[in-house]
Amino acid sequence: MSEIIIKNAEQIEGIRKSSQLAGNTLKFISDYVKEGVNTLYLDTLIEKYIRDNGAIPAPLNYHGFPKSCCISLNDVICHGIPNEQTVLKEGDILNVDVTTILDGYYGDTSTMFTIGEVSKQAAKLVEDTEHALYLGIEQVKPGNYFGNIGFAIGRFAKAKKYGVVYEFCGHGIGMEFHEEPQVEHIAQRNSGEMMQEGMIFTIEPMINMGKARAKVDEVDGWTARTIDKKLSAQFEHTILVTKEGYEILTDVGEYDIFK
Repeated sequence: MSEIIIKNAEQIEGIRKSSQLAGNTLKFISDYVKEGVNTLYLDTLIEKYIRDNGAIPAPLNYHGFPKSCCISLNDVICHGIPNEQTVLKEGDILNVDVTTILDGYYGDTSTMFTIGEVSKQAAKLVEDTEHALYLGIEQVKPGNYFGNIGFAIGRFAKAKKYGVVYEFCGHGIGMEFHEEPQVEHIAQRNSGEMMQEGMIFTIEPMINMGKARAKVDEVDGWTARTIDKKLSAQFEHTILVTKEGYEILTDVGEYDIFK
């Protein structure tokens, strides 16, 4: 296992700029996420926005992934492939996951959107998943264990009777798309390595309405769905460990996720 990279000031600034672009890409695309739009159209707009801002969409051709972002609807946990056939309709919930490469530095973030009137259970799942993300972020500070991120998320989600996906996790980022460490979203208290100032990683809990397990599509090799076809939600930020605590590098302010 390779070591966790402690970023220097120059690297942190580069990663911060890329992360802000990733966040602003989600803010940009929020105006276009609506009923009747297909996910390939959203992907095309996202790629153009990223390239127009001097960056590259990291998912494109990453280990063969065919599109510029991941868009995951309803029972899709993650890695949904945008396509012309998937048209947004009232009642859908979806995650849009964007990763940018700007001047060689990576930023990674995702958010949920809801289309029209969704069920109370779906709206609550989205709300609770976002809350779970911030419970995990609150654990970020020098000297704390990485396991306490997953412990905080898992304790909250299990109390709500949700399933916490354990087959996918957060990860170090900045110089590469995926670096050490793996950031588990369900873990034992005080487990794993200790956080240090200058570490940068994602926290991206995937919370299922039902069972925690995922099933990857055998045809496309990417799309991960819940095994019981129940809804899944995910939020993600790129986080810097600072001297006093944390900085959310991909935070660009609020925008409307309810459409």
